[in-house]
Amino acid sequence: MRKQFEGYDEHDAERWVAEPVKRPGRTAFARDRARVLHSAALRRLAAKTQVVTAGSDDFVRNRLTHSLEVAQIGRELASTLGCDPDIVDAACLAHDLGHPPFGHNGERALDQLATGIGGFEGNAQTLRLLTRLESKTFDPAGRSVGLNLSRATLDATCKYPWFRRDGERKFGVYDDDAAVFGWLRQGVGDRRCIEAQVMDFADDVAYSVHDVEDGIVAHSIDLDHIGAERAPYWEAVRQTYLPEASDAELDEGWLRLTGLPYWPSGPFDDSRRALGGLKDLTSQLIGRFCTAAEQATHARFGRSRLIRYEADLVVPQGTRTEIALLKGIGMFHVLNSPARQARRAIQRELLTELVEALHKTAPLHLDAAFTADFAEAADDDARFRVIIDQVASLTDPSAQAWHTTLVH
Repeated sequence: MRKQFEGYDEHDAERWVAEPVKRPGRTAFARDRARVLHSAALRRLAAKTQVVTAGSDDFVRNRLTHSLEVAQIGRELASTLGCDPDIVDAACLAHDLGHPPFGHNGERALDQLATGIGGFEGNAQTLRLLTRLESKTFDPAGRSVGLNLSRATLDATCKYPWFRRDGERKFGVYDDDAAVFGWLRQGVGDRRCIEAQVMDFADDVAYSVHDVEDGIVAHSIDLDHIGAERAPYWEAVRQTYLPEASDAELDEGWLRLTGLPYWPSGPFDDSRRALGGLKDLTSQLIGRFCTAAEQATHARFGRSRLIRYEADLVVPQGTRTEIALLKGIGMFHVLNSPARQARRAIQRELLTELVEALHKTAPLHLDAAFTADFAEAADDDARFRVIIDQVASLTDPSAQAWHTTLVH
């Protein structure tokens, strides 16, 4: 077997279904990254909501641009820690593949609809997509095994490496994907490898700074106003990200951020200078957060090469607070506006009606691949899971188009 990135072994590079090596000069992990990069599922993210509905604005991010930015952050941080950058890059590119139309709003709608079959969760759907739904490789019996990524790369995509638990909304695998999950997670329990932790942190960093950037450009976030009226923002931070944080802790984090030499002063006026200053802010903050994690992790573990289950990513509490503050600001302004709440209700209703319509007529209107899955399904629950898979695969515009055709 060809040599892998230093520190990784044949167990890490093993695939669920063995494949011949076509280009000996590439590592298994470089091949993994290429498979995700060239996947249809990644392309579809260009028309899926990040925060603002996809296609409604030429500046703000969609799921694809967000994933590319996460991959850049994750790859550089992985390199400083000694992880294989291709593993982390691939995991970052893949981390949102399972998101349905309309982002987390669509995720909640599908979860409610799928209550009787184990629910729906974007991360569990990502694993299902990578190991079953995205066509690339097939087992000897002719069943799809998805992109057939290596164990180490697939493991790095597992943000929540456990089955659904009572009272928990976040989980990473459905019951009927247990076999491949058991294969990739041999003997590691609920732990996350450091590559998965880097992916998750890169995701947090990216959307903490980029959602604020998008909100400022859209004139829905005024940083000066936040300084004067902190209470509702701090409550948003506590409700979603740091429930135990005190006002004093959040005040201190905010003072650190606003005291940075590159923090913007004055209102945003859409000029090139203002846009340049805002872009410098995002770049500087990304560097600040990643450097803090890199230094703390190396200080804790004292080695230059940190891989798999040999170490954990260490993020200083002050850095976690600063990231949570930015995420809370984005949540408060961008997600909770009355107009957006009304739109989100319409989106949930649309997905509910679409699932119901497809369920009544299936397999009549399903794509060919899902029609085959429906025919092979063992029972009603498995057939309904196919309906959920089909709807989750749609983009925002295609979900709206299907709804117009099948419901109206």
